[in-house]
Amino acid sequence: MNAQTFLVIGATGRTGRRVAARLRLRGVPVRAASRSSAVHFDWSQPAGWDPVLRGVDAAYVVPPPVPGPVHAFAARAAAAGVRRLVLLSGRGADDWGGSRFGKNMLSAEEAVRGAPLEWTVLRASNFAQNFSEDVFHAPLLAGELALPAGDVPEPFVDVEDIADAAVAALTERDRHAGQVYELSGPRPVRFAEAVELIARASDRPLTYRRIARDAYAAALVGRGVDRHEADEVAEMFALLASGSVAGTTGDLATVLGGAPRTFEEYVVRAAAAGVWDPR
Repeated sequence: MNAQTFLVIGATGRTGRRVAARLRLRGVPVRAASRSSAVHFDWSQPAGWDPVLRGVDAAYVVPPPVPGPVHAFAARAAAAGVRRLVLLSGRGADDWGGSRFGKNMLSAEEAVRGAPLEWTVLRASNFAQNFSEDVFHAPLLAGELALPAGDVPEPFVDVEDIADAAVAALTERDRHAGQVYELSGPRPVRFAEAVELIARASDRPLTYRRIARDAYAAALVGRGVDRHEADEVAEMFALLASGSVAGTTGDLATVLGGAPRTFEEYVVRAAAAGVWDPR
């Protein structure tokens, strides 16, 4: 059995729990860490990081919501003997310019790429699973998704593909070192089309409505989302509207050796699981 230990930060999140499951299936030691895991990890409590890092060969890192902590984490990881970090970031980060969006991810990239160890950065497009496991889900259950997105499409990427790419970067030594991969789905999909596909597969009368970004941020706050996070999500739609990340890439095929999953495949799986059935 491979004696390497793989650390998964954010192991209860959308990508982290999938990465951890894939590693366990390979029969390798996995240290699944988060604020709610048996192995406790909190970005705001650096005093607890060293025991989590001890004996780790490679780590999958989902950055915290604020800039800064990954710099100290990467330094502590290198000091602990960690040889490889795989960071999840956002698509097209080089083109974000002065946007308020993604400061945490840009800071994390700077930290990981400047650390004295091997690294890989996975920059992902919007997750397909945002419609079933995150901020778009509750509105769809209520029958209408209202977003500040128009006709510029988004090449939604399936989280299952992201997890496969992360495991490849963690386990295939040297092949992915020093690489920045821009991960997208196989075709761009407009948000209105995405809702239509979900409506057809789930046999529900769902609608899509375009609203202003300020109104969207206010609606998120009304649903209990932190104001800073709400403003940042709304700001993301300004970047999407520019069209800079509307195209597809071949990086998933490069990493995985096959075509990425389609949005339609995701919709069929999620609909069959009943995730959009009325509660």
